[in-house]
Amino acid sequence: MSRYKIISVFVFIFSLSGFGQPKGDSVSGIGLVVVADVNQGNSYITFPADLGNLEPLWFEGNIIPNFLIRQSKNSRMMAVLTPQIIIRMYQEESMPVRTPSYIPQITLYYRFNAARSNSRRTLFGRFAHHSNGQDGNFYLPDGKINLKTGNFSTNFFEIGLIYYRSVAGLNAEQFLISSIEVHPLSWSVAELEGLYSPLRWHGSFSIYKMPLGKKNNKNKRAKISFRTEAIWMFGDFNEWQNFSLKRLKLDFIFYYHPTFLQDIGFFVQFYSGLDYYNIYFNEKRKVFRFGIMTSKLKF
Repeated sequence: MSRYKIISVFVFIFSLSGFGQPKGDSVSGIGLVVVADVNQGNSYITFPADLGNLEPLWFEGNIIPNFLIRQSKNSRMMAVLTPQIIIRMYQEESMPVRTPSYIPQITLYYRFNAARSNSRRTLFGRFAHHSNGQDGNFYLPDGKINLKTGNFSTNFFEIGLIYYRSVAGLNAEQFLISSIEVHPLSWSVAELEGLYSPLRWHGSFSIYKMPLGKKNNKNKRAKISFRTEAIWMFGDFNEWQNFSLKRLKLDFIFYYHPTFLQDIGFFVQFYSGLDYYNIYFNEKRKVFRFGIMTSKLKF
């Protein structure tokens, strides 16, 4: 079976779960801004209490400011500029912050017209750059990857579909996202060939619980949310078998926003798979952690 047939099977199975909605659900009233917030992700800072095989950290910070570009409030098309940065401060002498991940990106969203339907679908395309701002040799003299100053750089594009609907019985919003991420070999440093997956499928499912009361109150925000994401890495790298579970990344996040806090809430996360932090890409991680996260979603 070719890689493209495998991708089609993944996307088909993942998409099936979105077509069984009850007929009584109300029409979702969320706009492209909220859809973009869900897809881009939220900023967060972790506490220095990770459980797992990640190096001891004082914190990991994910900074995702979104700059929106659109024609009008009700526009069906919108662009988002996102200068994302991920940093880790290590529990070492002088508390170093090594090789931050710089992930500037531009994402274009197009919402299909579904005014008479209780569902919404939005197509998105993204172009992004991922690097660590270093220019040292990729390998150390002993042949290991240079994690401190080694040059890491790749460019990629991603195309996907976002399906979302209101779940009246739960007073919540549900999102299903499926996408394909492509790293052309000529867009990455040469050393990544054979070590870094050039083709990846993303699938995520999330629910954002609404507070009780009138749903259209603009001052209300999501109080509870849950997000799970799976990433399958295709391509010939690390000499892994095509169906090895080593190719799978899993990410689970539960977020709670108490009423006494203004713009932040607490989250719990479990992550398993290869590291997403630039040149650490070949390190296997399994970590359980806590932290605070911004509350961007306002319905």
